[in-house]
Amino acid sequence: MPRPLAITDDQELLDDLLRIAAAAGVELDVAHAAAHARPYWTRAPLVVVGGDLADELAATSPPARPNVVVVTRTADDPDMWRRCVAVGAHTVLELPVAERLLVEEFGDAAEPATRAGTVLCVAAGKGGAGASVLAASLALTASRAGLRTLLVDADPLGGGIDVLLGQEEALGARWPDVAGREGRVSFAALQEALPTFGELTVLSAHRGEPVRIPREAMRVVLDAARRGCDLVVVDLPRHAGEAEAEALARAAATIVVVPADLRGALAAAQTVSLLRPGTGDLRLVMRGGTLDPDVVAASLSVPCAGVLPEVRGLVETLDRGDPPPLRRSPLGRFCADLLDALPGGFSTGRPSTGTAGP
Repeated sequence: MPRPLAITDDQELLDDLLRIAAAAGVELDVAHAAAHARPYWTRAPLVVVGGDLADELAATSPPARPNVVVVTRTADDPDMWRRCVAVGAHTVLELPVAERLLVEEFGDAAEPATRAGTVLCVAAGKGGAGASVLAASLALTASRAGLRTLLVDADPLGGGIDVLLGQEEALGARWPDVAGREGRVSFAALQEALPTFGELTVLSAHRGEPVRIPREAMRVVLDAARRGCDLVVVDLPRHAGEAEAEALARAAATIVVVPADLRGALAAAQTVSLLRPGTGDLRLVMRGGTLDPDVVAASLSVPCAGVLPEVRGLVETLDRGDPPPLRRSPLGRFCADLLDALPGGFSTGRPSTGTAGP
């Protein structure tokens, strides 16, 4: 596979480029003179031109091509944009300020996005509302319909969402193995490391000492998933920290599960006030109770996306190690309809008859 090309004779700049490329998980071809770049120019997925050789490269009149950037370690050089135009680059990146942007450039060149994953967050308006069950059910429904899906357990005190799938013994990494991750990771590498069942990949908390999820680790996971998945479902705790705020900021929609009773409505009002500033599209899913769901939704000033059907014997089913019953069930139809109504919509109303997944 062709590699990105770096064109520079500045050893300090080259050292920076090699280090940044390594953070993106890619290797570089290097040309120490403009003339040496010609064999690589058209086939490299990305060309990084050092400011030191930009004029020399422009003098060779290289053919126009996309994905060319000029990189410099000299801040605020007014002549650098002229060189950018001369070599046909689309931007100038100043190091070290633009290191993260360059990591993304390298990563996108090495692993072009194959999907445009939609992030969906699910939170409980009140403890025990069933948000984790809904999150797991939505992820299962999507994956069984052939959508590549990542289920992210963001609650380190929830006991592990893998238990809801009956997969607590499945081999693969959990959050403690991923929490220290920085930089960039490909979704293929993430999928290989995590428990995967058909089109469903699961990143779960574990049942040992709780591990706080760093914001950077959540960002790395969600960036990888959005490049490689159709849908990312994040099961949030009720009290959102920095990592959860990262997920909320990336969510196309956030669903709050609310029991339709007085305590449920009061607790959900507090939860909604915490979540509303961090996410754009907030919706309620109601659990049956003593109050009218529409009245609860109106009191919270949040639209109701539906009433979650009660599943007889659900606790016993989960305690046996079986996943939530979805096939030909009201819960499965509810999840399919809810996913279809998301921004962009998913064609999950007719789940596939295959047996992949838990």
